[in-house]
Amino acid sequence: MAVYLDNNATAPVRPEVKAKVIEAMDVLGNPASVHAGGRASRGVIEAARVDVATLVAVKPPSITFTSGGTESNALALQSAVMAGMERIIVGATEHAAVSENARARGPAVEVWPVDANGVADLNWLSDALKKPGRAVVCLMAANNETGVIQPVAEASALVRAAEGWLHVDAVGAIGKMDVDFNAMGADTMALVSHKLGGPFGVGALAAGPRSKIARVIHGGGQEQGRRGGAENVSGIAGFGVAARLAKQGLPAIAAQAAWRDHLQARLEAVGSVALGATVPRLPQTLGIAHQGYEAVLQVMSLDLAGIMISAGPACASGKLTPSATVAAMGHGHLADSAIRISGGWASTQDDWTRCGDVWLDAYAKFDARRKVA
Repeated sequence: MAVYLDNNATAPVRPEVKAKVIEAMDVLGNPASVHAGGRASRGVIEAARVDVATLVAVKPPSITFTSGGTESNALALQSAVMAGMERIIVGATEHAAVSENARARGPAVEVWPVDANGVADLNWLSDALKKPGRAVVCLMAANNETGVIQPVAEASALVRAAEGWLHVDAVGAIGKMDVDFNAMGADTMALVSHKLGGPFGVGALAAGPRSKIARVIHGGGQEQGRRGGAENVSGIAGFGVAARLAKQGLPAIAAQAAWRDHLQARLEAVGSVALGATVPRLPQTLGIAHQGYEAVLQVMSLDLAGIMISAGPACASGKLTPSATVAAMGHGHLADSAIRISGGWASTQDDWTRCGDVWLDAYAKFDARRKVA
C-alpha cells in the first residue's frame, strides 16, 4: 500500500469536500444573478467565506477568493506597491510564490536573512526599517520545507512602528497550526485550499483594515470589487468545507509531532541532520538531510517502495534542485541532500514508521555501495 507523506505539497482531497463540490455543481445560477438560482449560488460562496474567515479568525468581508496562493501573494504585493510602499523586504526562505512576485513588482527586493535554524533575524529587520522609504515586508508563517515557525507577531510590531505593510504567506501553516490573523499582526495573508484537503485552483487573500486591496483583474466587480471574473463556485464550496474540517482537526495534526520526533531520532542515529530542530516547528513536518546521500536518490528509493516524500517545494516544475532554504540557513553542504517528510489529515503513525523502515533500509544499501566504491 502506498504511503503519502508529501502533504506540504498538497493533501489528499477529503471525502466531505468531494461531496460538497459535486453538490455545488448542481446549484444552477451565476452568483452575480439576482434570480433564485443566482442567490443560491451566492449563498454557497458566502457560506464558504465564513468558514475560511473562521480558519484565520477574521470577519468574512476580509476574505477575497482567488485562484490560489500564488495569486494571493501577487495581489498582496501589487496592492502594497500601489498603496505607496517604496521598498520590498522578503525573507530569505520565502516560497518562490512570494520572492518571484516581489521581484516582478518594481522596487528592488531586499533579502532578509535567517539564522542557522531558519528563523528570520529581527535585529536585521529593525535596522532595515530605519532606512528611508516605507516597506512591504514578507514573512511566511511557517516554512514549507523545515516547518520552522517564524516570529510573525514580533516582526509585525517592528513593521507597524515603521508604518510599513506586513504580508504573511500562511499557505503552509493553515491546518497545521493555529493561525490568528490579528494576533499575528498581518496586513494581508495568503491562503490556499489544496493543502487542507480541498480542491486545487482556489485560494484566498485575507486583508486587514490597514491595507487597501487594489483590483488587478478587472471585470464585473466580483469579490466586493477586488477581483473581476465569475467565481469558482464549486471550488470555493470545497475550500470552505476543507477549512472547517482543518480547524477541527488541529489537535490530531498536533499529535503527529511525536511520530515525527521518533522518525527524526531514527534517522539522526545514522548521521542525518534535522533542520530547525531546536526551534518551534509545524508538528507534522520533518526537514532532514544526510550529507553525501543526495536527495534525488532518497526520493527515488522511497518512491520505488511506495513512499511519497519530496526534496523541497513542489512548485519547481518537477525538478529536484538543491534547497535554497537550507543554503540560506548556512548549511550549503547539506542543500543537495535535504528532504521533506510531511504528514496530513489522512496520515497515520504506521505511515511514519514505514517511512523510517524503508529509508533506513535504502540508506544501508547506499552506504554499503559507497564503502565498496
